[in-house]
Amino acid sequence: MNYGFVIDNRRCIGCHACSTACKQENEVPLGVYRTWVKYVDKGAFPHARRTFQVTRCNHCANPPCVRICPVTAMYQRHDGIVEFDPDICIGCKACLQACPYDAIHIDPATGTAAKCHYCAHRTDLGLEPACVIVCPTQAIISGDLDDPASAINRLVARETVSVRKPEQGTAPKLFYIDGDAIALTPTAAQAPGAFMWAELADERSGVFAAGHGDGGPAGRTPGGDP
Repeated sequence: MNYGFVIDNRRCIGCHACSTACKQENEVPLGVYRTWVKYVDKGAFPHARRTFQVTRCNHCANPPCVRICPVTAMYQRHDGIVEFDPDICIGCKACLQACPYDAIHIDPATGTAAKCHYCAHRTDLGLEPACVIVCPTQAIISGDLDDPASAINRLVARETVSVRKPEQGTAPKLFYIDGDAIALTPTAAQAPGAFMWAELADERSGVFAAGHGDGGPAGRTPGGDP
């Protein structure tokens, strides 16, 4: 048994049903998420488009969070699920630093580490994770990666899939179909020179506006008189 996820970005509509179901099923406090949806805007008007990507723990085959935990509160089950034990966790945040996917947070109610745990309490009963059940477009697929007859195994074999940060050597078991390079690796995004409409307008007009009360060259043109 080797559980994993496939996220089909072609189907995801960014409805947040998965993140909402996760919070309800696992009683996740306000302000933190175990599953969240990333928005990625691409292109320029009139050809701009928005894509969505579900992000969570990758349930790595080689999880650095497990290796670094000093009290074994973060551990890997026999079925490949990376689980955590809040009764053992001391809240040292070592796992947060070790995870290259920012998938772990500190529960504000308990002060201990928490993350997606594949709805292990449901999996143990033969049920699918809550996010899989509620997805209206069936964009989230779970199952046994070692079972040749499973839907997830067939998808990984048939489709072109990608994972986040493969260079980290963690062997993620969260696979993306039609994964967007910018969503998978946010640092791949090219930041424009201007970040605000006002700055963009000033650049185009040749006017450099000063900040509030900084005594800068407000209203001047380059090379002009004070």
